[in-house]
Amino acid sequence: QVQLVESGGGLVQAGGSLRLSCTASARTFSSYIKGWFRQAPGKEREFVAISWSGGSTYYADSVKGRFTISRDNAKNTVSLQMNSLKPEDTAVYYCAASSRYLSGSNCNVDRNYDYWGQGTQVTVSS
Repeated sequence: QVQLVESGGGLVQAGGSLRLSCTASARTFSSYIKGWFRQAPGKEREFVAISWSGGSTYYADSVKGRFTISRDNAKNTVSLQMNSLKPEDTAVYYCAASSRYLSGSNCNVDRNYDYWGQGTQVTVSS
């Protein structure tokens, strides 16, 4: 069983930056596909970014060019650097992991991920 623990959320002004981190308990975490999702109040959870074990990444259009997902396999972590934050980025952010290979539109679907963190709140004030 893989446990994921997020950290790094908080309150920031529009235009500011935050860095989220997610640490996993399993040594095999390095081989997993890792993703970030978010859920704003009253909205469904949505895909943000994904990192494949080979190093490729993919982003939702809404965050492309502003957010960067990265992984440190030695530390069993995946991070999300968020720059130029906007009020519409306000949400609870979740890291997720899949032990199965995901590609195409499957990456965007939260039910395809096996493991989830507890979520961390990000609030961007205008």
